[in-house]
Amino acid sequence: MNEIIEQLKQAVNISPENIPLRLHLAEMMLQQNMLPEASEQFSAVLKRDHNNTKALSGLAAIYCEQNKYSAAIILFEQLQQQNDLSFDNKIKFVRCLLKENSIIQAKEVYVQALKEQPNFRDTEIDSVLRTTGIETGMDAESLLAELSISGKFFMEKPSIKFGDVGGMHKLKNEISLKIIQPLKNPELYKAFGKKIGGGILMYGPPGCGKTFLAKATAGEIDAKFISLGLHDILDMWMGNSEKNLHEVFEAARKNKPCVLFIDEVDALGASRTDMRQSAMRQIINQFLAELDGVKDSNEGVLILAATNAPWSVDSAFRRPGRFDRVIFVAPPDEESRKEILLSLLKDKPAEKIDAAAVAKLTPNYSGADLKALIDIATESKLEESLAKGELQPLTQKDLIKAIKQHKATTAEWFSTARNYALYANETGLYDEILAYLNLKK
Repeated sequence: MNEIIEQLKQAVNISPENIPLRLHLAEMMLQQNMLPEASEQFSAVLKRDHNNTKALSGLAAIYCEQNKYSAAIILFEQLQQQNDLSFDNKIKFVRCLLKENSIIQAKEVYVQALKEQPNFRDTEIDSVLRTTGIETGMDAESLLAELSISGKFFMEKPSIKFGDVGGMHKLKNEISLKIIQPLKNPELYKAFGKKIGGGILMYGPPGCGKTFLAKATAGEIDAKFISLGLHDILDMWMGNSEKNLHEVFEAARKNKPCVLFIDEVDALGASRTDMRQSAMRQIINQFLAELDGVKDSNEGVLILAATNAPWSVDSAFRRPGRFDRVIFVAPPDEESRKEILLSLLKDKPAEKIDAAAVAKLTPNYSGADLKALIDIATESKLEESLAKGELQPLTQKDLIKAIKQHKATTAEWFSTARNYALYANETGLYDEILAYLNLKK
C-alpha cells in the first residue's frame, strides 16, 4: 500500500492539477490513517475547487478525528448548503455539534438523518438527544416524536451545569432559591407554603447568556428542557396558536421536572392595550392562563423567560405567581470574558493566547460578541490554511485584528435602556441598569 501511495504522490507531482488523481491519493492516505498528509491533499483540491464534495467530506472527517470540531462543522454546513450531506456525514455532523454543545442544531440534523434511516441507533448520540432509553424498544415513529414534540419545538436534557457558566453569580443564586432549592428541599418549602415551580424573567442586551443559563438550570436539576419562541406558536388559523401554546405547557407538565424557557417573551407578553388585533390578545390571555395553571397545575414546571425589551412586557406578567422575579443579565465582566474566551478556544488549533489581555480589550462585549471574534479569526485562518495547503493555528494577532473588525453590540441596547432607567423607573425595576452605568436615579 505504501508503494502505491508513493507512486500516486509522484503522479500528482507530475500532474498537480489532476483533481481525481489527487482525491484518490488523499482517500488512500485517509484509509492508512495518514491524517496530516491526507489533509494536505484534500486542502490542495479545495484550493482548486472550493465546492468539491469529496474533498469537503474527507477534510471534515479528518477534523473530526483530530477533535477540531468547529472547523469540521463549517465544512459540514457547506455540504449541507450544497445538499451533498450524506447519511454518514450527517451522523458525524451531529457528533461534532454535540461536542460544541449545539444541541438544537444537532437535533435538527439528527431528525433528518433518522428520516433517511429510521432504524438507526447510536448509544452515545441517543443518550444525549433522546430523553428516554433505547431499551424501551420504541419504534422509529415514536423516537422521532420524542425528538420533536408536535414537530414544532424540541425537548432535550442538557448536560451543562452552573459550573459551565462563567460569572452571573447573583442570577445563579436567584434561580437556585426560586427553582433549584425547592426541588432539593421540598418539605422545607412546603412548610412555608411555597410551591415547586414559578417563573423568573431575565432581561438585558442580546447575546449575554440568558439561553445558556436556562439550559444550565435544567442540567443542574437533571430536568428536561423545552425552548419556546413566538415562531413556535403562531399559526395562520384562528385558535391554532392558543392550541399550540397549550400543547407546549402540557408537554412540560407531563415531563416534570421540566424547565420551560420562553425566549423573546416581549413578543408574547406585549402590553395588551397596544394590541389592535383581537387574535393576538387571545394568545396573550391564553399565555396568562397557562402561567397561572388555571386548568392544570404547574407544580414542578419551572418557567424561565428572556427579553431584550422588558419595557414592552405587560405588567400583568410580573404579577406574583407569574414572573415575580425580574433580573438584569449584564454583559460578562472581565474575568467572565476571559473564561468565555478560554472555553471558545478550547480544542481549536491555536498558539499560546493571552485570554486575559484579550478580555481587557473587550469591555461591554457580550458572550455572542466574543464568539463572533473567534469566528472571524477562525474564518480568516481557514482561508489562509486552504491557500497554503496546511493548517495555520490561531494567534494573538488574529484576535486583536478581529477586535478591530467587530465592536460590542450592546451599546445600542444600553442607549435605549438608559432612557427607561432614568425617566420611566417609578417602581425601581431598572435600578440595576443605573448601577451598571454608574448613574444615580
